[in-house]
Amino acid sequence: MSDKIKVTLVKSPIGRDKKIGQVLRGLGLTKLNKTVELENTAAIRGMIVKVSSLVKLADV
Repeated sequence: MSDKIKVTLVKSPIGRDKKIGQVLRGLGLTKLNKTVELENTAAIRGMIVKVSSLVKLADV
């Protein structure tokens, strides 16, 4: 496993629970197709699991 992962927002959080939007903002994903590079930690992995239906992952 690498130290970093790329996370891309591929679906909109509109119409979903408010907490889903908060998790996405916490990850730094604010617009569709935005990609952020994050540290591969347990906390980040937990956030990604919460929004797994809306994001796409890639190892760096």
